[in-house]
Amino acid sequence: MGLWQSIRRSIRTRPRSRPAPQAPDAPVAKAGAGTPGPGKAAPGTGHAAGGRTADQGGPGGGPGQGIKDGASPALSGGPLSPRLVDNLKTFHQLFGDSDDYTFRSFILGEEAPVEGAILYLEGVADSKTINDTILEALMVEARLVPPNKMGKQQFWDRLYHGLMHMGSIKQATTVDEVSYLVATGFVAFFLDGTPQAMLVEAKGWDKRGISQPASKAVIRGPRDGFIETLRVNTAMIRRRIRDPNLKLKTVQIGRRTKTDVAILYLAGVANPGLVDEVKQRLDRLDVDAVLESGYIEQLIEDDWLSPFPQVQASERPDECAAALLEGRVCILVDNTPFALIVPVALNTLMHSSEDYYHRWLPATAMRVVRIIANFLALLLPALYIAVTSFHSEVLPTKLALSLAASREGVPFPTWLEALIMEFSFELLAEAGVRLPKNIGQTIGIVGALIIGQAAVQAGIVSQVVVIVVAFTSIGSFSMPSYDVALTFRILRFFLMGLAALGGLYGIILGLVLILAHLARLKSFGVGYLGPLAPGYMSDRKDTLLRAPLVAMHRRPYLWGPVDTKRLDDKRRESPTEGSP
Repeated sequence: MGLWQSIRRSIRTRPRSRPAPQAPDAPVAKAGAGTPGPGKAAPGTGHAAGGRTADQGGPGGGPGQGIKDGASPALSGGPLSPRLVDNLKTFHQLFGDSDDYTFRSFILGEEAPVEGAILYLEGVADSKTINDTILEALMVEARLVPPNKMGKQQFWDRLYHGLMHMGSIKQATTVDEVSYLVATGFVAFFLDGTPQAMLVEAKGWDKRGISQPASKAVIRGPRDGFIETLRVNTAMIRRRIRDPNLKLKTVQIGRRTKTDVAILYLAGVANPGLVDEVKQRLDRLDVDAVLESGYIEQLIEDDWLSPFPQVQASERPDECAAALLEGRVCILVDNTPFALIVPVALNTLMHSSEDYYHRWLPATAMRVVRIIANFLALLLPALYIAVTSFHSEVLPTKLALSLAASREGVPFPTWLEALIMEFSFELLAEAGVRLPKNIGQTIGIVGALIIGQAAVQAGIVSQVVVIVVAFTSIGSFSMPSYDVALTFRILRFFLMGLAALGGLYGIILGLVLILAHLARLKSFGVGYLGPLAPGYMSDRKDTLLRAPLVAMHRRPYLWGPVDTKRLDDKRRESPTEGSP
């Protein structure tokens, strides 16, 4: 009896209706499967059978269509059967309700035919690879091997080692292994009489082309950025660090999504304790789904109540490569272009990768301007409220009179005036991000001009507060890290509230509270204010000022690297004899 006839006979003996509720301790009844649709032929004829046909685009008949909603096959974790018909019934129950599920059965050998079958998910696996490589090897070349002269296991080994012309081939012995690999783009091959499956990689989903990162744009530096495909991202880092000590460990996180998460570190440079800590935190995660690296970031950070990010996010491969060379650890997550870097310090988040591509003097100048702008974005509205409401005596007389004249006729107190304008600009900035790129930029610029001018002419706000809010917004966008920029935007409102209550004393109180929080905050055991506190003299060459590259011959002690030597300047050594 052929394979397909065996499945039909087995399925017809099973109930088609939904099983009745059972007690918790009772065994779960398997759902019945429907009869095959019309046009399905017996194995060996070259026609497909199952959830969808291999030759047609629409859903076909087959056993998968008869599985009712709500059925619980309870097949997780079981071993594969040596009988092909049992294995196919198992996977029909797992995938049969899905229209993209496809399987094909065929005959191997001439004199003593052996039944085999492949199954895959259409769209996840590449149809061209399946037709031109896998099926050709199984249905054409395998017929040249006489299975009657060897056992089925020997025939399996011959197929595994000699006929599959693919780079990535795996063997699996459990249902869980096969179902996971099939969902990731592998094609499962079963041979009657062998209790294992051969998984051939044939991933076929489309991917976005490599383009310039949308965040952290640079004038000088690489223009490539991470994409949503994990292996492309790891290859971009490998391209930059061609060292066999660059290690990559992949784990799956998420009970439902089983998302691939890669841990990268440079052996001999990264602290083994740091690497172990990262692995342990990831191993402890028990979550239903991981759809973006932000899930991982929020679950592994030290203090989830802190407004400051304790994990650095980046979509720049050069930034990740630089972090690995310093002794830090990178975490790449499939389906997202944002990588995670740990540990991190506030000083690091205020640096741009472009700082190291320019000479030290212009790089230092740009860094100083950027840091000043960041602190103005944090403090300027609060200082305006404090000075105009409580401490006008600190201003020159002419400036104080000018400020008073500009506020003449404004119906709101200073703090409310500043709050209205800050909220308006934040609303425009958020709208500009969510709208299409061209429209968003137009709304951001035109909207700010129109709203500011109209508010001044209507007498709702003064001209000075519009200038203050404009400078604040410009300073916010100079922050290299978007996460820190968001934190500063939140803390700006906190300081504005304290300034409205206590003037400069309120601002000082707020800064003391923020500094105390930063002093106790850690990222994977590293002080968030390092290298200032704790202090490392050699690391301070790369803080507010950036020393010449030849002077930074040691890796940052802050990350605890094993190999601390980074650069050896030999330019002043005497040339060897015979050299020009």
